[in-house]
Amino acid sequence: MLKLLSILWNSFKMALQELRVNKLRTFLSLFGITIGIFCIIGVLATVDSLEQKVQNDIKSLGSNTIYIDKWVYMGGPDYPWWKYVKRPPMRYSEMKMIRDKSQLTANATFFVESNINVSYRDNVLNSVGLYGISEEFNKIQTIEIAYGRYLNESEFTRGTPMCVIGNRVATELFGNPETALGNELTYNGKRLIIVGVIKKQGQSMGDGFNYDICTMVPYRYFASIYNPDFSSPKILVQGKSSIASKALQDELTGIMRQLRRLSPTQEDNFSCNDVSMFSEQINGFFGKVTAGGWAIAGLSLIVGAFGVANIMFVTVRERTSQIGLKKAMGAKKSTILTEFLLESAFLCIIGGLLGLFFVWLLAIGLSSVLPFPIYIAPKIITLALSICIILGIISGIIPASIAAKMDPVVAIRTK
Repeated sequence: MLKLLSILWNSFKMALQELRVNKLRTFLSLFGITIGIFCIIGVLATVDSLEQKVQNDIKSLGSNTIYIDKWVYMGGPDYPWWKYVKRPPMRYSEMKMIRDKSQLTANATFFVESNINVSYRDNVLNSVGLYGISEEFNKIQTIEIAYGRYLNESEFTRGTPMCVIGNRVATELFGNPETALGNELTYNGKRLIIVGVIKKQGQSMGDGFNYDICTMVPYRYFASIYNPDFSSPKILVQGKSSIASKALQDELTGIMRQLRRLSPTQEDNFSCNDVSMFSEQINGFFGKVTAGGWAIAGLSLIVGAFGVANIMFVTVRERTSQIGLKKAMGAKKSTILTEFLLESAFLCIIGGLLGLFFVWLLAIGLSSVLPFPIYIAPKIITLALSICIILGIISGIIPASIAAKMDPVVAIRTK
């Protein structure tokens, strides 16, 4: 054990000495390793952070949830929007019938939205989402109330002008979100009494619900002001915990066809969109991005590996007499081989650490401008160091083997 530690320490010192004595040569040789690690770790860290953000946004749409809409949510270059725009809108009565007929449904809610400008005294906030929701919306969506309370059953039933507002709405209009409770919002000459403020959510990457800048009201109140047919109506249905989303989707398709009296030969005039499909598509997309990052990094790592191998060849040549002296004093081939392999690995690790440092600086910079933080997971750091060690061993195996096989007499006489 002590012998192994001694070899490790000597190899580490020799790597540092190589870096100190031949700064330019070593730096240029390690630059490929640095760039390679920077590319792959930068891509992995950014993609992992972005993927987690997008997946969290998808999860916020509801677990095991089907969105019944006239629009198909899977887009593409050949998206036939002219076909879907002619479909009839979703109706509140259809949501009620689904709730009664479905055997696999745990919760169902109706959702409509509009865009308004809200004000309090002299403060005005534009482009606020007005969400009209029915009773079970908070059972499908995670609505965390920071101050006050959520809408109660009586307010849903009577359609009273009560509202729950987002954190940004409360902050922009009242300064302190807590002081918004009990005050009245004004929009289009109408008033809403604030009963709750939603906990700050952060910016969403997708087209989901933006709870930070919204005003949530009972559906019946919304329907008394706006025409639901022209307010992007949709039905959200959450399946029971033991039910697969595909089974729920099939059942809802059958119920909707029955409600709309479609014959077997008629195609659906609605869409049952499974939000779990978004997650699968996202995984495939980010997999391709990661593969591209590996391809770019691979070229840099190959260049870096040749640079480290060149350093090791030169090092073996410069230390030929030292190698001969060590072997003459009884050093085994395995000891010489291990010393040079470890030195090569340490050189690659130094290059990798520089790459990680640059990725850390990149993460700090991007986190300040992107709507999500960039973080370097421990598994990514472990991967980077593993790549460096493996690359160092591969780069140094031939020079180390040459050093280990040297004849001590010939090596000592070499100048």
